[in-house]
Formats: sequence, C-alpha cells, structure tokens
Amino acid sequence: MNMVEDYVARIEETCGEERQFVVVFKQCKKDEVAAKIMKKANVEKSISRIALELSFEDISFRLYGTGKAIFRNLKDKEVLQKVLADLLL
Repeated sequence: MNMVEDYVARIEETCGEERQFVVVFKQCKKDEVAAKIMKKANVEKSISRIALELSFEDISFRLYGTGKAIFRNLKDKEVLQKVLADLLL
C-alpha cells in the first residue's frame, strides 16, 4: 500500500481556470499530517489557527485545521501524489 494513502481520505479536483486539488486527510491522522507538513514546508502566512498559507518546492498551498489542504496550479494528480509523498514520508 502506498504510504500516502495511510493519510489521505480523498482527493478532489476543482473546476475553473486555475487548477486546484482539495486533499482531505483522514481525521484520525490530521494532527500527524500537520506536524509532518510543518517540518518541511515554509509558512508564508498564518490565519489564526484556522489556516496556513504554505510553500514547498515552489508549490503554494493552504492547510486548514479541519484536515484539508488546497494545492494550487499543479499539472496533474501525479504531481500532487509526488508532492504529498515528499511532504508526508
């Protein structure tokens, strides 16, 4: 089993001009996910404890305290899978 699947409940792709992926992390793992991401990503902006604007390897994304993340301007789902693997493993 892919280790990323241990953390991710589902991935949704948004419609529109700007391609975005919404990643919903498993509720039982959301704190562990946040800790792992915070070790590797740079905080660009913090919106209280509700959301964090982060960057990792020239990729901009937002991490929410609810256990969701929105990744912007990624080419496709394969790129997202690689980014998630780099952040979580």
